[in-house]
Amino acid sequence: MTVSKSTGGSFAPLRQPVFAVLWAATVLGNTGSFMRDVASSWLMTDLSAAPAAVAMVQAAGTLPIFLLAIPAGVLTDVLDRRKFLITIQLLLASVSVTLMILSHTGLLSVSSLVGLTFLGGIGAALMGPTWQAIVPELVSRQEVKSAVALNSLGINIARSIGPAVGGLLLAAFGAAVTYGADVASYIVVIAALVWWPRAKDADDTLSEGFFGAFRAGLRYTRASRPLHVVLLRAAIFFCFASAVWALLPLAARQLLNGDAGFYGLLLGAVGAGAIGGALVMPRLRERLDADGLLLGSAIVTALVMAILSLSPPQWLAILVLLFLGAAWITALTTLNGAAQALLPNWVRGRGLAVYLMVFNGAMTAGSLGWGAVGEAAGVPATLLIAAAGLLAAGILMNRVKLPAGEPDLVSSNHWPEPLVAEPVAHDRGPVLILIDYHVGKHNRSKFLHALHGLSFERRRDGAYGWGVTEDAADPEKITEWFMVESWAEHLRQHRRVSKADADLQSTVLQFHSGDEKPLVRHLISIAGRESWDGGAT
Repeated sequence: MTVSKSTGGSFAPLRQPVFAVLWAATVLGNTGSFMRDVASSWLMTDLSAAPAAVAMVQAAGTLPIFLLAIPAGVLTDVLDRRKFLITIQLLLASVSVTLMILSHTGLLSVSSLVGLTFLGGIGAALMGPTWQAIVPELVSRQEVKSAVALNSLGINIARSIGPAVGGLLLAAFGAAVTYGADVASYIVVIAALVWWPRAKDADDTLSEGFFGAFRAGLRYTRASRPLHVVLLRAAIFFCFASAVWALLPLAARQLLNGDAGFYGLLLGAVGAGAIGGALVMPRLRERLDADGLLLGSAIVTALVMAILSLSPPQWLAILVLLFLGAAWITALTTLNGAAQALLPNWVRGRGLAVYLMVFNGAMTAGSLGWGAVGEAAGVPATLLIAAAGLLAAGILMNRVKLPAGEPDLVSSNHWPEPLVAEPVAHDRGPVLILIDYHVGKHNRSKFLHALHGLSFERRRDGAYGWGVTEDAADPEKITEWFMVESWAEHLRQHRRVSKADADLQSTVLQFHSGDEKPLVRHLISIAGRESWDGGAT
């Protein structure tokens, strides 16, 4: 679809009708999900008072995202995203229908609650990368960051409304009605997705299969050093911060002497604080860079956990959870925005899936770990330990700076078509690409340094092997080589090279001497008996 250029402002994406409708439907759908989560978490405290059992609900919801995020990202990049999202919504609705029936009949048990929460986590795992990957389809490139921030704001609007309403419904009418309200929200989301006039994906002879796309996504992630920094910072932060989410139901009941309605009110305060944080974030960004925002989030979250461990009055607990919400959305938006800025469209779903895998893996491991610590040391001591760890980790990791700047990831399309004597079958391979440079001795060191930086771009875009050699008879003749698994994958490489990559390649070419451009050769493996019997069949 065609979108107009941004006219500026944090809410500019809402001027796009499709984005506005899907955003509103998502807010409603997430509101229902938070209502369901409140009911599940509180019911578990009725079924079992053990910290490990209560934390298991949190882990069951996030573990599938850790396990399935990358396959989900692959499906996001190879399937029709609208139809895929509709299918996922039907799965999630069926989970809530089952919870509604079991709670109404009194048959809900610890195992069934954990199992259904796990199934809901599978739906969330499949949905997460897809929702995030469709953002560039709905808004202009200049509005992507604002759209990402609005999505985070929408989640936290739902977080402020859903738990509060869920807690009230749970206290007044029981779990079955609460789960039923969640089912109704999925109907609205499905209707919005059916309405979405998304253009049909064009047929492409170079479209990727599942396993090829899976390997390409892993290669990209492995070769992207800036993405590694984002993933490391996310893993450390969420591993420690997960303690407050895993133990909040027990803190509400045991430390704050609250009921289901009060627990919903606490989660509502988190959401309200997140809304406030989203509104003041533009001003914060004027004063702090991404690293400062993440450090501030760690400090505030640690202070909140420390205060909760002291069994404060209920009004004070509500107040500090407002600050927790602001810190949480600041961390989420900062890390998610950094990841989005690094990912080109062809691998966006898979790259975001890896980010979500790390995020939810850290939340899962943290929930299980802090639940075990809570069994041994008690809830107050566990919250204090997690607070101290988060504070120390935040200060230490502030030295590992998040990537700065926004590279131009639009395809440059500057590579010429490979010269071939006759058409090459797409499945032939592997393919060895050789690029011959002529570099003077005085430029050799600088050239090799620039070429080493280019090696990461080659691997990100599809190469599984890379190297550089020199001619024994002429040391100024240097050959760069890299290998890709098939001819089709190399043609995809031509599409994947971004304008930022083109600038890097231009830097390398500055050291090439001579009137002719570097010679590029493509060598394809000879398959079958032709390689040893002279071509007999």
